[in-house]
Amino acid sequence: MSSQHPPAMSKPKTRSSQGSHTGIYKPDAVKDTADSLSIPISDSVASALASDVEYRIHQVIEEAGRFMRHGRRTTMTTSDIDQALRVLNIEPLYGHSSHNPPTFRRALPFPQMPSAGPVYFVEDEEIDFDRVLREEKIALPKGVSWTAHWLAVEGVQPLIPENPPAIPREQDGEPGMNGMTGAGPHLNGVGAKKSVASQQQQQLVKQVLSRELQLYYARLTSSLLPPSADTTKRNAALASLRNDAGLQALLPYLVRWVGEGVVNALGEGSQSESGGKVLEVLMDVISAILENHTLFVEPYLHQILPPILSTLLYSSLPPSHAALLRTSAAQTLSRLLTQHSTTYPSLSPRIMKTLLLALVSPGKGAGTREGAIRGLVGVGKEAVRKGLVESGGAKVVGSECERGVGEGLETAVLDALRSLQPQVESDMSDSLDQSNEADANVYNHLRDVLGDYFAERVSTDAAWARELANIPIS
Repeated sequence: MSSQHPPAMSKPKTRSSQGSHTGIYKPDAVKDTADSLSIPISDSVASALASDVEYRIHQVIEEAGRFMRHGRRTTMTTSDIDQALRVLNIEPLYGHSSHNPPTFRRALPFPQMPSAGPVYFVEDEEIDFDRVLREEKIALPKGVSWTAHWLAVEGVQPLIPENPPAIPREQDGEPGMNGMTGAGPHLNGVGAKKSVASQQQQQLVKQVLSRELQLYYARLTSSLLPPSADTTKRNAALASLRNDAGLQALLPYLVRWVGEGVVNALGEGSQSESGGKVLEVLMDVISAILENHTLFVEPYLHQILPPILSTLLYSSLPPSHAALLRTSAAQTLSRLLTQHSTTYPSLSPRIMKTLLLALVSPGKGAGTREGAIRGLVGVGKEAVRKGLVESGGAKVVGSECERGVGEGLETAVLDALRSLQPQVESDMSDSLDQSNEADANVYNHLRDVLGDYFAERVSTDAAWARELANIPIS
């Protein structure tokens, strides 16, 4: 049994082709198999092959019987057949298990074929369709699907369920000399130790900054704030932010530094001269960051917009810096929307909705309304048309200008109307003639759209008033 080749077998004795075949395996079965393979064979060849197949079957059964007896069993199993095939160097059969052997049943003889031999088949389980339909339907499991998420964006791992939480370096057993937390970089490399729970809550991403970037951050922030009379360092720092590459790792800390600076300036000293200078510097920092084309700013838009809108819509800015700060914030907002509104189509409508609410909502201060108007100019002509014309913002502001509230409101509205329809250059600067029917219709139309106050102001320039009257009103 240890031989790797089947033992030599003598050719089985076969009867003559004219004689009858009395073996178990019939020649007709051989011919049927040959016909299924499109191999024509004669009766003598089929009889010889049937005898040879019968001999091989006897040989396999004899070997399987030896395994059965060695196993001290009286019933032959499929494992005995498999072992016998392996001993005879024949490929084993597949699809049969010794744990669940198939049960063969003998079919009843067909009356039409009385000469046919016995037929055995494997009995299948019968299924009652009525019972299956009556039973409760089994919910199928959800199919295989896939989704995409950001593993990291510019080296920053988003805090989403698909990504593992960041592991603090103190737990890794490595020295945290260059550890950086969400509050800002530590120049000495050694920060106050916090608990693991507070680190997981406050620290979204843990990065390691080089010593050079830490020094750059310290020199940059100290050159910008607090503002001093020496503008050389401040201009150099802003120029570095506009043009230098390789500042991506510092971007989240710079954005957070600007946000905290705006909150402190508005909350503590917004009315003071120093508070206005601080806000002016911080608006310049945001503008410089947006101008640097090597920085990937998109992941931090939700942190950049609040400082801009807070400066733009805050009602109590220092009088000496109010107009400049709101104009600078509006220009920065316009640049941000120009760069990213294509990538985020819903960004401009959301900003416009915020500005419209600040313009027409009752109880808002004059500074808030002025900032909203300048912000609408930065968003675009469509925002100005909806804010001043369709929503009645010009009427709201006009009623306040009549009471002498807010010196910059009138200028902001006129600037917005000029952005909507530029003032026509004409040698004739006459006012609208109320006795003329056409001019009277123009004046009445402007009163319906802009209110009495701004209709009177615009009517002093007849050519510009006629152009504004042609603005489509929906």
